[in-house]
Amino acid sequence: MFRTALRNVFAHKARLLMTMLAVLLGVAFVSGTLVFTSTIEQAFQKSSEKGYATVDVSIRQDVDEAPMPGTPNSAPALSQRTLDQATRLPGAASAQGDVSGFAALADKDDKLVGDGFGSSGANYYSGPDGKGSDDRYPMRDGRAPRADGEIALDAKTAERTGYEVGDTARMSVDGPLRKEKITGVFTTDDGNVAAGGTLVLFDNETAQRLFAKPGQYTQINLQARDGVSQEALKRQAEKVIPDHAKVVTGQWLADDQAKRIENEMSGMRTAMLAFAGISLFVGVFIIANTFTMLVAQRTKELALLRAVGASRRQVTRSVLIEASAVGIVAAVTGLGAGVGIAVGLRALVGSMGTMPDGPLVVSANSVIASLVVGVVVTVLAAWLPARRAAKIPPVAAMGALHAPATTKSLLLRNTIGSLIAGAGAVAAIAATSQDDGKGLLALGAGLLLIGVFVLTPLLSRPLIAAAAPVLRLFGVSGKLARLNAVRNPRRTSATASALMIGLTLITGLTVIASGVQNAIDRMATESLKADYSVSMANFTSLSPEVERKLNAHDQVTATSPLRMASTTIDGDTRSVTGVDPGAMDKLTALEFTEGSWKDVDATKAVVDAKTADSEGWKVGTRIEPTYEDGKKAQLTIVGLYEGNEMLSGLMTDVDGVTPHMARPGDMEVLVKTVDGASDATKDTLEKALGDNPAIAVMDKEDISEMIAQLITIMLNVLYGLLAMAVIVAVLGVVNTLAMSVFERRQEIGMLRAIGLDRRGTKRMVRLESLVIALFGGVMGIALGLFLGWAVGELIASAGVDTYELIIPWGSFGVFLGLAALVGVLAALWPARRAAKLNMLEAIKSD
Repeated sequence: MFRTALRNVFAHKARLLMTMLAVLLGVAFVSGTLVFTSTIEQAFQKSSEKGYATVDVSIRQDVDEAPMPGTPNSAPALSQRTLDQATRLPGAASAQGDVSGFAALADKDDKLVGDGFGSSGANYYSGPDGKGSDDRYPMRDGRAPRADGEIALDAKTAERTGYEVGDTARMSVDGPLRKEKITGVFTTDDGNVAAGGTLVLFDNETAQRLFAKPGQYTQINLQARDGVSQEALKRQAEKVIPDHAKVVTGQWLADDQAKRIENEMSGMRTAMLAFAGISLFVGVFIIANTFTMLVAQRTKELALLRAVGASRRQVTRSVLIEASAVGIVAAVTGLGAGVGIAVGLRALVGSMGTMPDGPLVVSANSVIASLVVGVVVTVLAAWLPARRAAKIPPVAAMGALHAPATTKSLLLRNTIGSLIAGAGAVAAIAATSQDDGKGLLALGAGLLLIGVFVLTPLLSRPLIAAAAPVLRLFGVSGKLARLNAVRNPRRTSATASALMIGLTLITGLTVIASGVQNAIDRMATESLKADYSVSMANFTSLSPEVERKLNAHDQVTATSPLRMASTTIDGDTRSVTGVDPGAMDKLTALEFTEGSWKDVDATKAVVDAKTADSEGWKVGTRIEPTYEDGKKAQLTIVGLYEGNEMLSGLMTDVDGVTPHMARPGDMEVLVKTVDGASDATKDTLEKALGDNPAIAVMDKEDISEMIAQLITIMLNVLYGLLAMAVIVAVLGVVNTLAMSVFERRQEIGMLRAIGLDRRGTKRMVRLESLVIALFGGVMGIALGLFLGWAVGELIASAGVDTYELIIPWGSFGVFLGLAALVGVLAALWPARRAAKLNMLEAIKSD
């Protein structure tokens, strides 16, 4: 039986090749994902280990016990006194104070270097006397910065931008433009730089003034003397640390960084593996179809084996051995293809400057997982055809008397499918009315997909019959194509389901994205009267100087900062936003249910209705926020407004919050101009701010486009991943048509003999393929629309009141067109094969 199974593997090479491709693509995605994420993880871990190579012990704020910076009673930064005490520890060879923050650098074309989020600045610590050197940043060219107006750049950034020692660079820390002379270029093992970020060094005093306070540090790093362990130095340092500070070892820092990198990578790995799973799930249909076809071709052969003594178990085992052989070959090939995918992804990410150097990591886990996935998926998909083959009575099989599924079995299938699909639809609809219905919606979507898949044989007849008027236009070929498509509804539905799953996901994502984009547009249009929103490129806080410059401009008629102060109210941390109440009527279009902006001053506030309901506040309620300086204030609620995702929360006069903030900063500034939003006005405002690349001046259209771009990028990535499932579905259509041609050899021979020419034969097969593909496309779009609606309702119930269902008819047309293209392309080989059948040999075949 083993030799028989292996012989059969090579007896049908073309069809087995398609099965192997289906498995190969899924396995390649799995192995590529595992290899790529392992490579990234190790590269970042090695980089972080290098970055902490000179750090044996670090003294830092204890964020687990102390309030976060900027909240009431937050712990002070580490002082120069603590640094001096650490320097005198007997086990410390050296001690360095560290202070860092956001620093945006412009290149020679005045464009922001990098994406802004990886742009950082830090201090060059040259010792207590200012004459030493900082071992963390050895200078490759020039010297370290020594005074305000001087900076040093990391070597990678210098190479990217073309800056050299002696050049002047434009940059910004919190809004105002700074022009700095480059005095040095340094090398570093900083993980942020290795990942494509930028690092700008200032002298110690300048960095403290920009990122903390004079004489203060965010952390202190110690290097141990020879013979002193990290734990021993840690015990010494614990005796000198202030309250709300803690001591950690360099090894702990490296391990913690490695854990954070692993957690960050887990999301990417999970998402990519999910799409690999979708591809493999779709591939199951193809594998099952292929083995059904192979079993059908060998029915008499298997029956003969049964007649000469082979048991049912042996027949089943024979088919499963074939599946195992196919799975092993496909898994090994897929593993190789996956490594190639990982190499390509690493090169792509590396070309964007977002990944440190490192070797390709092909772990044992990646190899084992790929092999197991390939073999297990193939064997599971082949088990049902194998079991079905073993159940056929030998006499019936040899006499060709065995029949397809009985009416009873189809009735049972349709009943089960209806119950599962109904339960899924009910669960999905019920989830839309819950505050947190994500889990129930996911369950409902899964059940609905399974139920519809079970029901597709029943649904195929009426839906394919609806295409009859169009198919009649193609004469006999069209009529035969329709009859052939519904001849074996189970096989047709399995093929269509493979395409349906991919299009369900693509359609659902498109519907959700369209609704979200529309909601964002409505938020910007309905809640803002301002012509522009001015913010930092990475959305950190702006210096109040930016608002003052804008307010003084002759084109500007009104401005208001959105200055967020952290407070505690009744023990809960809550932000209070300081605004200019006199300008907010001109800048916003918020609907007040009670009160107005005119009632707001430094002791009075307005709040959105949703927050008021959750806190039990109403007009007249007095609240006592405690600000970050530890001082309490009294605010009386004088108005309630309908908030949204752009504007919500507790708002009061900016003059009431600013005195309590150590470093006042605005999340954004709203601006109204004389001539309204235009390119000319925007250029004027940007020039007034010094053409600062770190500051974004955006009108409503820019805000919408920025978010739309993010949504488009996300969709394109998802479309690319889902294309794998569609490619696998194409193979399924090819397999089904090949099976259909094989089963109808006699019929096709007879049709050819009575006058159907080769062109008509090809047309018949192509139309059958087209009908099957469009059936899957229509089902996928219908399901995707329903699930997109359900997710949208969940988004709306979560507080996005501007969300509404948007049906992208144009996209639906494109998806149907792609489904039709899939059908046409998949039919090329089977149609050509059907047209080339020898009439006499086909008629003689039994």
